[in-house]
Amino acid sequence: MSKNENEVNVLDELSKGACMGRDAIHFIMDKVEDEALKQELNRQYREYKEISEAINKIYPEYSDEEPHKTNAMNKIMTWYGIEMKTFMDSSTSKIAELLLQGTNMGIIEGRRLLNHKDTNEEVNKLVEKYVEVQETAVEKLKSFL
Repeated sequence: MSKNENEVNVLDELSKGACMGRDAIHFIMDKVEDEALKQELNRQYREYKEISEAINKIYPEYSDEEPHKTNAMNKIMTWYGIEMKTFMDSSTSKIAELLLQGTNMGIIEGRRLLNHKDTNEEVNKLVEKYVEVQETAVEKLKSFL
């Protein structure tokens, strides 16, 4: 695998993760009644958007393609999962729990990329930022459980 392929693969994984985070927040936001949780989710959404914008900015250095995003099937499955898991319980605590589960998966993937992918400093910093955003989100979401 060439150096650029490695960078492209990592940027694609980050792009999909940031897209998934935005999708989940978008799908769950209409169920959120707690104003503080709404504010927190808006903050997280902005951070995912900033990461996506940073990826889009540097991606052309490594590839002529567009960064990968979540496909329609993943979006549908995310929406369906949220609908099913909040059908009987859409409390603030339940919503925080669902978001924590997804965010923890993002942290695991981000840490895996940091530990097992040999990427340049520019891409590495973006992965570190992604993990930091997610770890901050976990700490903030815990207070809503």
